[in-house]
Amino acid sequence: MTLTTAEADKLLADHFAPWVQDLGLAAVETGERHAVLRLPWTDRLAREGGGLSGQALMAAADTACVIALSAARGGFGPMTTVQQSTTFQRAVLAQDVLVHARITKLGRRIAFLDITLTPEGAEEPAAHATTVYALG
Repeated sequence: MTLTTAEADKLLADHFAPWVQDLGLAAVETGERHAVLRLPWTDRLAREGGGLSGQALMAAADTACVIALSAARGGFGPMTTVQQSTTFQRAVLAQDVLVHARITKLGRRIAFLDITLTPEGAEEPAAHATTVYALG
């Protein structure tokens, strides 16, 4: 059982802190083992020099994982980030970012995910992350 994008957007509204909601994330696609969110460009998320801040990208990656796991598990449930590692490959300037979280292993108590963050229309990602989640 998976979530619709409307159900994923409702999870974003119902289960995340206001500052995460301020990122403006929206579900683009959900599947049995993945989710794609859009992180819209805004000057509020830019750092000195005009690039999208790494903190915003990391928060978007982490949030996309929760949606992917919720889709795989048939709904939202207790979970927590145990580890996240992010590499930044190039700056994002004035572009929305598509955040694709893919579950690589889903166990009963732990899950592993791979996340790519790609500016819309670009061929190569701007950042890549991996996460480990503890599941309740």
